[in-house]
Amino acid sequence: MQLASSGGRRLRHAALAARKLALEAGRTVTRKELSAAARDAGKALDLRPAQRAVLSELVACWGEQEWERLLVWPSNDYLMSRTGLTERAIRRILRQLVDLQLLAPKDSPNGKRYAVKDLAGQVVDAFGFDLTPVYARRGDWAVMLLEQKQLREVRKRAFDEVTICRRATEEALNALAEHFPAIDRSELEDRLKTLQARTPTRSQITLPADLLDAWQLLRTATEETFYEAGNAGLGVRHLETNNDPPSETCNKSFPKKAEAVRQTEQPPEHLSPELILEACPTLSDYPEPIEDVSDIVAAGRYLRGSLGANESAWNEAVAEIGLVRAAVTVIYVLQLYDDDVSSGEGRIKNPGGYFRAMARLVKAGRIDLSVELLAMRRRRMS
Repeated sequence: MQLASSGGRRLRHAALAARKLALEAGRTVTRKELSAAARDAGKALDLRPAQRAVLSELVACWGEQEWERLLVWPSNDYLMSRTGLTERAIRRILRQLVDLQLLAPKDSPNGKRYAVKDLAGQVVDAFGFDLTPVYARRGDWAVMLLEQKQLREVRKRAFDEVTICRRATEEALNALAEHFPAIDRSELEDRLKTLQARTPTRSQITLPADLLDAWQLLRTATEETFYEAGNAGLGVRHLETNNDPPSETCNKSFPKKAEAVRQTEQPPEHLSPELILEACPTLSDYPEPIEDVSDIVAAGRYLRGSLGANESAWNEAVAEIGLVRAAVTVIYVLQLYDDDVSSGEGRIKNPGGYFRAMARLVKAGRIDLSVELLAMRRRRMS
């Protein structure tokens, strides 16, 4: 059946569903509230700019009447003048907004949009579009926006993990090339290039299926290759020879534990192992007990790898701020990173680089490790 040119409209299921939505009894809506609901709807439904423009103009026409329905009746000519769109585009977008259950059309007998006035000239009703669904579904928009935020966080964490695996893989390959150049790295390097080609930029929506698993497997394989290349840390022959007479003990040249840290590098009294243990519970990852400054230094050296910090960063820190403060900086940054990950904020993207920057701040006098550790312990105990 051909529809009349006076404005007949095909019946749509979405329009009927939208009509069933209503305001709470006695609820009055301001234009500001309706505009906020429309903005949330645009974000939740990912409306195109033209759709948002038309919806925004419809909302702007709301006169804050105390009616049960939020009715507006702008003409297509008015919407064209406000948005710069063609009439054909306006009609198409209005149909789309109806299908999205943002609008409910209220048609007049002749298909026109106009207000109905009483004898006193007061507007008592209107034919046009009902914006009640936009406001009535504000709970839906809040839920959808929360889900989108959570999905973005999951995607961000996936991309962050890929970045961590890529850097660790490249570091392991560089270490293999430097320390064990005879090891064949071609297969690992080919896998790295393949994964780099498959990995999209962060601007894209999602990672391809199983890509994160592939990166984790490559990182594990590369690090395991480097580990095994060094005989798994066992049975490595020492190049140094012992030419001392048999009467001398073989460990005479090793410093005693208390002498491992030079006297000039002893920390102030308030930078004690007890304070560090109370402020930084991540020291539990260190397998040996912490009793004195030498143990702190050994723990700092051991835990540097947990930050992903290069050896050059450690050497720079030792040269600039001393062995003890370099080790304490490692432990302090590791605790900051652990707290950051536990909170889910994800502010520290590169803990190795953060350690290097922190050591430079300590050297410049802009960071006092004693003060920071005392504050950290206070927060942990409160």
